[in-house]
Amino acid sequence: MKRLTEFFRGVAREMRKVSWPKRKELTKYTIVVLVTVIIMSLFFTVVDLGISELIRLVVE
Repeated sequence: MKRLTEFFRGVAREMRKVSWPKRKELTKYTIVVLVTVIIMSLFFTVVDLGISELIRLVVE
């Protein structure tokens, strides 16, 4: 039990050393991630539709 307590105390000490992003930075990072996810989703959707059409052309 003592080792577990020491572990969590160490975690708490390390968490105080973390440089947390400011609200403005966090908003900026969130927007970048969302835009990236949307772009990648659109890209893979187009690729999937293209491959599906190619398979339909080959099969028919």
